[in-house]
Amino acid sequence: MGIAGPVVPTQEAQPTLRPLGIANVRITSGLWADRQRINREVSIPIGSTRLREAGNLADLELAAKYLTDPGRPADRDAYRGPWFMDSDVYKWLEAVSWECLRADSDELRSELELFSKAVETAQHDDGYVNSYVQVTRAGRDRYRDLVMGHEHYCFGHLVQAAVAAHRLLGDCALWQVALHAADHLVATFGPDGNDGLDGHPVIEMALVELYRETGRTQYLDLAQHFVETRGRGTIRGRGRDPIYFSDRVSVRETLVPEGHAVRAVYLAAGASDLALERDDDSLAAALDRQWHAMTATKQYVTGGLGSRWDGEAFGDPYELPPDVAYAETCASIGAIQWAWRRLLATGDVRFADGIEQLLLNGFLSGVSLSGDAFFYVNALQVRSDAVPDDHRQPVNGRQQWFQTACCPPNVMRTIAQLSGYLATGDDAGVQLHQYAAGEIDFAGRRLTVSTDYPWDGRVEVTVDVTDQRDWTLSLRVPSWCVGATLTDPDGQTTPVSAGYATTRRTWQPGDRVVLELPMPVRLIEAHHRVDAVRGCRAIARGPLVYAVEQCDVVGALAVDDLTLGADDAAQLTPRWESDLLGGCVTVTARTFTAVPYFLWANRTVGPMRVWLPLAVTG
Repeated sequence: MGIAGPVVPTQEAQPTLRPLGIANVRITSGLWADRQRINREVSIPIGSTRLREAGNLADLELAAKYLTDPGRPADRDAYRGPWFMDSDVYKWLEAVSWECLRADSDELRSELELFSKAVETAQHDDGYVNSYVQVTRAGRDRYRDLVMGHEHYCFGHLVQAAVAAHRLLGDCALWQVALHAADHLVATFGPDGNDGLDGHPVIEMALVELYRETGRTQYLDLAQHFVETRGRGTIRGRGRDPIYFSDRVSVRETLVPEGHAVRAVYLAAGASDLALERDDDSLAAALDRQWHAMTATKQYVTGGLGSRWDGEAFGDPYELPPDVAYAETCASIGAIQWAWRRLLATGDVRFADGIEQLLLNGFLSGVSLSGDAFFYVNALQVRSDAVPDDHRQPVNGRQQWFQTACCPPNVMRTIAQLSGYLATGDDAGVQLHQYAAGEIDFAGRRLTVSTDYPWDGRVEVTVDVTDQRDWTLSLRVPSWCVGATLTDPDGQTTPVSAGYATTRRTWQPGDRVVLELPMPVRLIEAHHRVDAVRGCRAIARGPLVYAVEQCDVVGALAVDDLTLGADDAAQLTPRWESDLLGGCVTVTARTFTAVPYFLWANRTVGPMRVWLPLAVTG
């Protein structure tokens, strides 16, 4: 089956970088190894339980009963949950598949088979499957509400889960279900059929990956149809205008992502797949323009995306208030997917830097250390005496599940497939984009990566097995780093700047390269156009952004009143604390201690802030 990971471009696409599979990159210790262990032992099993408790599995079973008794009347009361319940099942199945590929499990395979059977049993003979439509409308009026019905969205996550299952198992029940469903879409939609567009993109990514797995161009053609026909201002409904659906202007003409954040970044990721496979330079250039404009003007310092609760949307450029930030966990995940696709296509280090910022801040904050609770919304400030009016608000702390439960299984699948985002490689060499202690093994080469990143900036790479050809080892030097050095196998140390530090040679077993990334505490200044935090500073160290919680403020001072004085700024001190929050580096000052943002709300839930105003001096 070859490389098995979430994104596998065809040979014909000729990306700049070739991904390595999940089985080729193994994380063995450190922060991400801990997160993957908790994901396997706690989060994914909880997903199975929650999908049963919330009714997702029961809805599919009920849909299957309608197939055996087609005369049954529609029964809205029998259906549990919102109309996109199936998508949560599919994201969780994808997580299970990647986790089994990472480290096989009879128990997880059994769950994969059980849930896959439920989907298979619910599928119509013509390939259609959607438990909401089948139960609440008795299978009639398909695609009646493409604007908000999420039918293609559910199909998209089904296909992504099935691709993962196929890369694990080969031919299997879920794979056959997805092929049948995709063929149904090809027969139903497109220039010569139904010209409707789903209000929530994701089918585009899924169809391209299905094309990559099968070689069937009809899937790629349909993905292109969905991408190219979006942006004509035709999708509106339920009080929403086209901008909400990324339909105000075409993908090619969009200057910066707008509207519903998750929809926008999912569409950009799918369009990135299409641009690569069709060798479409103009589309690729538009997507890169959008990425760079987004990161410059619409992204929080944590990587979070989406500043408006209304419509879960991007705001205007520099509209980034910290206390009412939405920054949905799923938006961070979608942006990681987009950046990874553009990194493969271009080799541009800025996309790898963006993935790091998202992974270690805006994404990882979405799950508790214990792995059993989740943030939907990732605000950068919680005020004292805040009174919640929505269960998603961070003042409530992380939740075990949500009525709209998109984020928890999305977190699960991302952590399960994480090793697929760390490195790339081909005959020319190996490129490390994200750092975690582990092993890389492919094409006759085996490397060991030793590091305690992100707590420490030392990264050692040892070549254990190699061929007798010259090849290049490339190590990313993050844009936040100043003063990095690289020591080659001959012991020669040289300074290296942001980008990729490269070493080319005929490697021998035992050769070692050491990258040193200094990690002093630094202060990030807010852009002057971000009115809510003008004149403020955020604390950072290495790739991590820090937050101050009320429980870590000295004395009776409220975190809301906290300021950063000259003495505080001069005395910011990093400290490794093995007994705090699973072990982390804190930053201490005279009046407070700051913890990594992703770790906040794991002890108590209370006031917190990332941006600190400077003390007024007179």
